Amino acid sequence: MAFDRAELEEMKERWLAANIEAEKAGDWRPLAEFYTEDATYGWNYGPKKDFMAVGRDEIRDIALGQEMEGLEGWTYPYQAWVIDDQTGDMIGLWKQVYEATREDGSHYALDGIQGSWFKYAGNFEFSWQRDFFDYGNVSSLFLELMVDKKMSDSMLKRVEKSAPGNLPGWYDYGTAPVKFW
Repeated sequence: MAFDRAELEEMKERWLAANIEAEKAGDWRPLAEFYTEDATYGWNYGPKKDFMAVGRDEIRDIALGQEMEGLEGWTYPYQAWVIDDQTGDMIGLWKQVYEATREDGSHYALDGIQGSWFKYAGNFEFSWQRDFFDYGNVSSLFLELMVDKKMSDSMLKRVEKSAPGNLPGWYDYGTAPVKFW
């Protein structure tokens, strides 16, 4: 199904503006309004775990709520977009940057390539989103933050809460209720 290019560009601009507001508030849950009622949102986290939220409510409560807890002070500036108006595929490449700085003045930031692949459904809503990032770089950055004692108390609580690996939305690799691709 082909989409109007101007509509896709407007969706991108709405999404970017809402993300900036979410970052300022430290609350990403309002972004759930950008998804259809039956949308899915997932990512792979290393060789053994997948995350998948099914439906707008799970996206709000789990993907944008539970999974973003402790990430206050982080921004996700988008670097580039690839948009296919014939399929509704939209890929946004972003960075993940923390407000704290190292001794050299540089911000703690996730290295590698990070991004989100969205499927546009029309009506300024996504039917699905799949995030991708380098698991090794995430682990390295979080370890660096802990060693440098720069991880916020809320982020430390998030890490402690998620360490057992049994939070809602998390599945053993390949067992998520919705296929990734």
